[in-house]
Amino acid sequence: MREVLSYSRRGGRFTPSQQESWDAHHLDWVVPDQAVDEPSFGWTEVFGREAPLVVEIGSGVGEATAVLAAQRPAYDVVALEVWRPGVAHTLGLLAEERAENVRLLSVDAVWGLEHLFAPGQVEEIWTFFPDPWPKQRHHKRRLVTPEFAALAGSRLRTGGVWRLATDWAEYAGRMRAVLDPEPSLVGGPVERWADRPVTKFERKGLAADRTIADLTYRKV
Repeated sequence: MREVLSYSRRGGRFTPSQQESWDAHHLDWVVPDQAVDEPSFGWTEVFGREAPLVVEIGSGVGEATAVLAAQRPAYDVVALEVWRPGVAHTLGLLAEERAENVRLLSVDAVWGLEHLFAPGQVEEIWTFFPDPWPKQRHHKRRLVTPEFAALAGSRLRTGGVWRLATDWAEYAGRMRAVLDPEPSLVGGPVERWADRPVTKFERKGLAADRTIADLTYRKV
């Protein structure tokens, strides 16, 4: 049976500036897909230090990633993004912000969170403007499901947080319907997280007169 994914792969051509950023930084900041299959794989070795881990799911072009990581040099940020031009663009922003505490990986988020992080290993999870898959027949592709909520809760340390944002009211309601009953998490709608920069996805939602919903859930 074909795997149902929470993303759709798009074109992989780089712009000249993206190619320049890729060439300059991918060896240092991009984890090759095949590296995660090595028995010795571990985040301490990847980052070269022991530090609290943040996992960003769907980092896009890195607008939030670079700013938030630069503000948190004591944390290591694992950014999961399958769109390679977005990864390349992120590399350029990381260089501008001098945020060397980020590693990018292009594997499925569900698989990655399950297999690459131990229970209680993650300090925070960031999921900002995930694909809402608005058509009913595509709802099965949405990231926030009961199964993924349980997985995320298991990977967060006690007291760790999962921060989410969306500009689709229906998806925000669905997130609450999934996350509120999850026994490992407690939380709900919150004021906009002041640290989170306004990205193109948020600007697009605001331009379309959509309400931005921020949610935060804490591991109990």
